[in-house]
Amino acid sequence: MRILVVEDEPGIADFLTRGLEAEGYEVEATVDGAAGEEMALSGRYDLLLLDLMLPGRSGLDIVEAVRGAGIATPVILLTARGEVADRVKGLDAGATDYVTKPFAFEELAARVRAALRVALPGDARVVGGGIEVDLVRRQVTRDGRSVPLSGREIDLLALLARNAGVVVTREQALRAVWGYEHDPGTNALGVYIGYLRRKLGEPDPIETVRSVGYRLRANG
Repeated sequence: MRILVVEDEPGIADFLTRGLEAEGYEVEATVDGAAGEEMALSGRYDLLLLDLMLPGRSGLDIVEAVRGAGIATPVILLTARGEVADRVKGLDAGATDYVTKPFAFEELAARVRAALRVALPGDARVVGGGIEVDLVRRQVTRDGRSVPLSGREIDLLALLARNAGVVVTREQALRAVWGYEHDPGTNALGVYIGYLRRKLGEPDPIETVRSVGYRLRANG
């Protein structure tokens, strides 16, 4: 899945790019509205993440241009404005969703998933280590056996499955699953890894890489 981020605050643009890449998305970013409009009109993206106030062309201008060109790509608008009139204007222009700053990355990631689920014509599955995560139905199977998981457990497992055989660092997992405001001292990741191990059963599919992070065994 390819996402375009158009955000004129470099720090936020970088944070969004790194967080979405940790989720497994391919991300391109620009800080300029005019450049963002040109990129959006190329039709190469599965989702557009646009700041409302941009130099050159506003997020609203980009939405109108994209919809005017007949491009149905989902669009999520980001803005510091919280007024109802601004939200209505963006949605009426064709935006799929609207997120007001400041926001937790966890919420934004959930909205991205929701927008992509609506847009997908069929199933979206992540497969790795003998485990399949159906991101549309939010269901997990291991070697054909259904594994009931909570939403956050599914998000963490999907991250590991996208990177099967590769170490996912503790920081990457916390940023992707727990969001922008995660506490670097939290033990939440270790707790949820424990939940996954218990529910997925033996043999243990998750390898601990000491002082680094976790890796889903590529061969299950």
